[in-house]
Amino acid sequence: MNIYENCPILQNDRLIIRLIEQNDTDDLMAVYHDKFALPFFNSDNCNGSNFYCAVKEDMANTIRFWLLEYHENQGFVRFTIMDRKEEKAIGTIEMFRRESEDYYNDCGLLRVDVGSGYEKAEMLYEILSLITEPFYDWFGCSMIATKAPLYAIERIEALRKAGFSRSGEPLVNAQSNIAYYDYWIKKKESV
Repeated sequence: MNIYENCPILQNDRLIIRLIEQNDTDDLMAVYHDKFALPFFNSDNCNGSNFYCAVKEDMANTIRFWLLEYHENQGFVRFTIMDRKEEKAIGTIEMFRRESEDYYNDCGLLRVDVGSGYEKAEMLYEILSLITEPFYDWFGCSMIATKAPLYAIERIEALRKAGFSRSGEPLVNAQSNIAYYDYWIKKKESV
């Protein structure tokens, strides 16, 4: 299956995870305009962007860029996380397969951005439980890595519960040679 040709949908009783859509703009504006959520967004290697959207037009343009990356460049997939009970988007997930010269070669790089009201261990664990196993296959990787700084207590609790462990290895940008830290990894179990 090529995820860039056909993006599957994941769901359980509480969540639907699907390809982002332009009509998610209003809901996601609440996430990306949330100053309390901002410190948890992983913007490593994102050309200085922190993903804060000050106005609706910023959010709409960001979604257009994410869809362009998916459809035209096949650089990454940005999913929307829908809360079924609230009937709204509560965040996004980005995933792509990384090929590099560092420790994170053959690795799926995962970004999970949620509004501050959802930055809770229980919710983050539910998201990780739903996506981790399918993502190994969808992105053809043997390991998934995601960032959780030391202050991300709820996120770290969810990662530990989901079987991730702290990596001491830096993620290195091949062009700038900048090293990024605070990554957690989970390796695909051999069958």
